[in-house]
Amino acid sequence: MSLIGREEELRRLGGLLEGVGIGGGAVLLRGEAGIGKSALLAELAERASDMGLRVLTTVGIESEAHLHFAGLHQLLRPVRRDIDLLPPRQRDALRAALGLDEGTVVDVFLVALAALDLLSEIATRKPVLVIAEDAHWLDSCSADVIAFLGRRLASEPIVLAAAVREDVPSRFDDAGLPELVVPPLSREHAETLLDARAAGLSESLRRRVLGDAAGNPLALIELPVAAQGTDRNAALTEHWLPLTERLERAFTARVASLPELTATALLVAALDDGGSVAETARAAQVLTGRKTGRADLAPAVVARLIEIDGDSLRFRHPLMRSAIHQLATAERRQAAHAALAEVLADAPERSVWHRAAATDPPDEEVATELETVAQESLRRGAVTGAVTALEHAARLSAVPDLRADRLLRAADLAVELGSQNLVDRLLGAASRLDLSPQQRARLAWTRASLEDGLRDGTTDALALVRLAESMVTDGHVDTAIRILWSAALRCFWTEPDSEARDRIVAVAERLPIDELDPRILAILAYAAPIERGTVVIDRSRRLAAGSMLDAQAERLLGSAAVLVGAFDFAQGRSAASVAGLRAEGRLQLLARALAAQAWSAAHLVDLNTAIPAAEEAGELARETGQPYLHALVQATQAKIAALRGDGDSAEELAAAAVRTGISVGARPVLATAQNARALAALAAGEFSEAFARFSRLYDVADPSFQLALRCCTVVELADAAVRSGEQDAAAGIVAGLEHAATVTTAPSLHAGLRLARALLADGEQAESRFAQALQAVHAQPFLRAYTELTFGEWLRRRRRVAESRPPLRSARDAFDALGAVPWGERARRELRAAGEQSGTRRSSAVDRLTPQELQIAQLAATGLTNREIGQRLYVSHRTVGAHLSQVFPKLQITSRAQLRGIPGLVV
Repeated sequence: MSLIGREEELRRLGGLLEGVGIGGGAVLLRGEAGIGKSALLAELAERASDMGLRVLTTVGIESEAHLHFAGLHQLLRPVRRDIDLLPPRQRDALRAALGLDEGTVVDVFLVALAALDLLSEIATRKPVLVIAEDAHWLDSCSADVIAFLGRRLASEPIVLAAAVREDVPSRFDDAGLPELVVPPLSREHAETLLDARAAGLSESLRRRVLGDAAGNPLALIELPVAAQGTDRNAALTEHWLPLTERLERAFTARVASLPELTATALLVAALDDGGSVAETARAAQVLTGRKTGRADLAPAVVARLIEIDGDSLRFRHPLMRSAIHQLATAERRQAAHAALAEVLADAPERSVWHRAAATDPPDEEVATELETVAQESLRRGAVTGAVTALEHAARLSAVPDLRADRLLRAADLAVELGSQNLVDRLLGAASRLDLSPQQRARLAWTRASLEDGLRDGTTDALALVRLAESMVTDGHVDTAIRILWSAALRCFWTEPDSEARDRIVAVAERLPIDELDPRILAILAYAAPIERGTVVIDRSRRLAAGSMLDAQAERLLGSAAVLVGAFDFAQGRSAASVAGLRAEGRLQLLARALAAQAWSAAHLVDLNTAIPAAEEAGELARETGQPYLHALVQATQAKIAALRGDGDSAEELAAAAVRTGISVGARPVLATAQNARALAALAAGEFSEAFARFSRLYDVADPSFQLALRCCTVVELADAAVRSGEQDAAAGIVAGLEHAATVTTAPSLHAGLRLARALLADGEQAESRFAQALQAVHAQPFLRAYTELTFGEWLRRRRRVAESRPPLRSARDAFDALGAVPWGERARRELRAAGEQSGTRRSSAVDRLTPQELQIAQLAATGLTNREIGQRLYVSHRTVGAHLSQVFPKLQITSRAQLRGIPGLVV
């Protein structure tokens, strides 16, 4: 297709190539069908070849969308011999994904990292251009891998260019890649293209083509051909049709003029998922009983419908394939699929899809084969492929019970994909069947599982408990646990009544399983963080001390500990789970573990841990499609910003979190954002504002109320109350927390109450309470410094100036070390008032490095190599090296060995 009028797009694409020597990048071309994206990619590939780049290409084909990793296989086929250069785990994952080995793919992101490292290795010899044409039709696994690559090329000599249609949803819609919208041609350029390709049109026909084409290059080229052919009305007289349909009719008219055998071979090619000339010819011969060869396809080449290169057959435009598909009757398409299934007998996975397309339901034999395909898809990490296979198997199922089971299994897997529409469609189909009690429970639980049930208005926590009870009665304990976990998550994200919480606890504690099972401990923590806090804390410590736990068990313990206020334990268990989840490539769960680690570390003001953990958790939550977790991480980052004295960032991040959380009433998001805003006000000396915001966390009618998280801000509430004259109001809130403290041994709550009592105490009683608080906070540096600060302030206000200086001095030094800048400055002001000057705070690594630089520097300080760091963080080793090249001058060092001597890097 001509490139007339595409000078600006070519300039931008060329700019990516020109800088590839020092770093790569990605671009997503977006536009309507036929707008010229393929021509731009072809020109880009030619320029790249002229510049000495290696060009790797994949093309999405609608009929291949169900074949897991088909697009990636096509992309990496020319370099598959280099796969053996990868580290063992990556090598094995990639070989399994591409069907080169029989191994199991744990997670698609491990495959993505392997692909990134493979391309990085190849790019050390010569820069690489990766092209993904018609990327909207790539199988979901390949699309996820290519999107993953595109987000990580800034430091690589690799350029990625992918093209998608504007009107077709794709995995790239939320991929976060820079976009280049390819618009229709201007009138001037449209006229130039039309005159160059179709000179001699009558003026009336010329005007009609220009008007109908509306700047679409494909239409400008193809409509005149249709108009001058045997059926000129096919494309031009039915003006009410959409442009794509008019073009399809134009291509249909062109097919109708072909020899019968050629048209048959084209139908086979349109339905084939392989693109092989020999394969097409063999299937056409099966279909017609007549010998078919390359020569029979020649008329289609002359008609400019297909292109043949060696054994590869390619339609010149996807609309041509679609037109041929639409032209055939359903019976003819079934016959062509049956012929392809016969020809592909040696490729059973491909063959069964054609058998399914050729079969009228029911056909239990084919349904069973599709179920086997689903299992193979899961083994290779292709969840979408498994869902598609199970849905087709359900359609062909002869037995209603099997149909229901396959639909429910597909829906359960679809929850992992985060697709509301897909889950609704599958569950809707299942709900119309005569389901058994267990199947009805599975249906309700699956609906409640999507996005932790935040968007499900049909099944509340109490209804889920009833389902769990029925499952226990029927002996399905594991199903009951899964349902109870969904109910407990509702208690975390929303605020059910106490009856639901009590019922969850009652059912969980009656289950015939080990009381130390981490799933039960998590359910108890999420459903009843106060009433069962002591039980969860005691049993969690016993379990952690006496067993070797897997990564998921560690994650559950860490998350449970957050809810029951054991933040030291939560941080340790979350950190322990992170290593295992990284190794397994389970990025969705890794995001959750990192979020719990970040929340705990932020509460403890361990910013060296909180900042990089929150940064990575946010990126992974976005990448794995967890919007409410991402919002919770944003709120955590807002709290971190407030602790560092960056009020503007705190407000920006809190506002972003609230925008996401408010629509579904995600209370942990709203509570953490409110906490961040209150801390920012406290840091800025706006004490009345701070108290008002902290108070909202304790108002059960406020959207920011969260039963567990409200217990974490009692110190700051009391501090703001004292400074704004709201001691009486604060005393009522603290009294409610005192009652909770009689029920739970939550360390955070008890430590906070000790200082709150001192802050709110009258007269001389305060001094003894400050002394009690100081004796109990040795393991919590921020809280100890806060206690020293407020005690020093109390002493100075009573004119015990000399006594006030040591605790104020200690508080200042601790706050400086922790990076809690506003509190350090507050200590300095108090010291000045006490007659002692302080120097300015020296910046730390946390201040000078970006969150990702800090994380990479911390890992490098432990002695890990760039490649090992890259494997942990799902980036290439070249990206790690690029970040370290920025870290060294910022820290004023020249070698990795010096990293160990930098405060804050060894955590």
